[in-house]
Amino acid sequence: MATANRPCMPLPDDAATPVGRCHGMQRRPTAHLRVVSSAVGHPNKSFPRTHTSSSPNRPPSKRPALFMPIHPAILRTSAAAATPPHLVTTTTHAERSRPQPPPPPRAAVVAMAVSNNITACVTLLALICAVPVIASGIWFASAQGEECARLARWPVAILGGLLLLAALAGFVGAYWNRRRLLAFYLFAMASLVVLLIALLVFAFAVTRGSGAYPVLGRAYDDYHLDGFSMWLRGYVSDDPGRWEKIRACLAVSDTCKKLARQAAFTNAEQFYQSHLSPLQSGCCKPPSVCGFSYVSPTVWTAAARPAADPDCGLWSNDPGQLCYECESCKAGLLETLRDQWHKANIALVVATVALVILYLVGCSAYKNAQAAAIFSRYKY
Repeated sequence: MATANRPCMPLPDDAATPVGRCHGMQRRPTAHLRVVSSAVGHPNKSFPRTHTSSSPNRPPSKRPALFMPIHPAILRTSAAAATPPHLVTTTTHAERSRPQPPPPPRAAVVAMAVSNNITACVTLLALICAVPVIASGIWFASAQGEECARLARWPVAILGGLLLLAALAGFVGAYWNRRRLLAFYLFAMASLVVLLIALLVFAFAVTRGSGAYPVLGRAYDDYHLDGFSMWLRGYVSDDPGRWEKIRACLAVSDTCKKLARQAAFTNAEQFYQSHLSPLQSGCCKPPSVCGFSYVSPTVWTAAARPAADPDCGLWSNDPGQLCYECESCKAGLLETLRDQWHKANIALVVATVALVILYLVGCSAYKNAQAAAIFSRYKY
């Protein structure tokens, strides 16, 4: 036959001819194969029905043309040629030679770790500073219990306990890097420090006045309600039932009994030169202005000037009565509370100043840690 000696489809130089490519198959003219290979890669291009002819004088065959298998290298080349230009991604030499982004610098990591350590130390110191606040509140509450008073007894201790809990949460958050606990610590500590400052301002405002008045020839002072603030005066004067409870407590306490049992006062001069507490001076003896004559610390003769003070007629030598209904006794109680507040305020002021400084340092360290974390996360 004329078609037996015609060549197979030409292949690229780098493509190996597969086994059976030209063996056992019907050979096709080279011209027809060019048409087939030019259409590869164009899925929308339809192949016309082509008839092969072995010679120009032979009529075309009615049988459709059969496509020979195409080498994979030709398919890859044709598909790449058919890809639209905007979908082709090319890598330039500059992009290939661009250096990879460096890892986060060690300085940022070290700065974040140092900030967390500083925050942990600050919260630990704040936790220690909360202890004096709690101690002051407990001491103030117990001292008022001994003096039969209940004026703002537990708020300081409660506030100190809240400070301790907030500082403990901040320490845990800083030590184990818990951002939410640190944020809670900063918010709670700011609120509690503001409350502590407000409490100190209030305490200084209501205890600024004193009802103590010196007496000529006496080592102790006498006390009157006029020298105290209106808020303190209202505590012992506005509610008669409250004072009845305080008076009953004072009558069974050792405040005046201890003074009566002292054998050191052999005469009036020794008693006049003694240093009495405000409660002893206001509740256990008559006012000095009344002119009573000394017999014993809790026993006095008739007053020489009974009209000099309203308390002169309220004095009684009865151990259960004495001067517990006197205005001087109420003033002595307020002076005792005032002294206790001033002693507690010293520890509270020191703790407040330390907490404010520690809070500012903790805020700065927390901001630095946040900035270092953001810097290392987004810049690199």
